Amino acid sequence: MAKHSTSPEHSGLGGVPALPPALGGPINHAIFRIARLHKMTAGNLLRRVGLHPGQEMVMMYLWELGPQRQTHLIRLLDSDAATMTRTIRRLEHAGFVRRSPCAGDKRAYLIEPTAAGRALRPQVEQIWNQLEDIVVGGAGERERQTTRRVLEGLEERLTHAAESRV
Repeated sequence: MAKHSTSPEHSGLGGVPALPPALGGPINHAIFRIARLHKMTAGNLLRRVGLHPGQEMVMMYLWELGPQRQTHLIRLLDSDAATMTRTIRRLEHAGFVRRSPCAGDKRAYLIEPTAAGRALRPQVEQIWNQLEDIVVGGAGERERQTTRRVLEGLEERLTHAAESRV
């Protein structure tokens, strides 16, 4: 039986061996694992208030911007129509948003938070603060700034690649 190398340069996060194809892209492997763990942790925290990862982002936009057309939410969240429709349907079923036809365009829907949806805001803000503490709790201000700059640089390069359809 083959043994996996667990030296730091050949391991994933937490000492889990990286798969051979990931060895050529250790940063990609780290991003994949961090994204998965971040989503899982966020999901565990959000579940307490009846939300799933991503739904809180829809709610945040609605809290900040007020009622929005579903098509505008799709653009804001860089989503697709089918995913946003499912998300809105689930939020509506949970009683957090209401959909109503736009006055000027009966084909378009206006999405707005309900009283129950607005009541979630302090809880979601507390969850995001808790998630931030989990992610960078022990880091000093300098390390937090460096981490943010690195992540912004990664986002910028990936955005450019996505826009140029690599």
